[in-house]
Amino acid sequence: MDRSNELPYNMTCVPSVSLREMMETYGQDVWNYAFFLTRSREQASDISQEVFLKAYKSIGKYRGQATLKTWLLTITRNTAFSLRRNSFWLRFAPLGKHEDTRASLSAEKEAIGNQYANRIWEIIMELPDKYREVLVLDIQQDLPVAEMSALLGIAQGTVKSRLGRAREKVRTAIKEEDL
Repeated sequence: MDRSNELPYNMTCVPSVSLREMMETYGQDVWNYAFFLTRSREQASDISQEVFLKAYKSIGKYRGQATLKTWLLTITRNTAFSLRRNSFWLRFAPLGKHEDTRASLSAEKEAIGNQYANRIWEIIMELPDKYREVLVLDIQQDLPVAEMSALLGIAQGTVKSRLGRAREKVRTAIKEEDL
């Protein structure tokens, strides 16, 4: 696991982190996680902005019990779920319908590979929340089981079993579709 892009702050230095540093270091991770929770680019952007504002305002409350990244992802999760509970939530179609911004035409193999990858992400996005969330934290955020456990507020064994079930559901769907 590569943690070379983690900010090198210990608990006593964290309150001096600038908003810009936080956003540059963790902005993409926060946005990606928000996107996978919401399935909406607009909501992911809104949540990301709100997360960094909340984090910056309460950086003095950061206790250092988890990495800064895990703390930000916890705020992201809580913000997304709060929006869902407050009926501001609008679900929309799974990933895979996004436009490719590359100007050049793809080779046939690349196009087929992209279709395959997009279909796998569609399958992941169709998983129930509890399975999709742990799989995304594992694949996209590369978090260890202990940090996922802390972020989600569940036992490490539960994280492991959800990861196993999520992977099995994806494998089964791939076999059924003969991908």
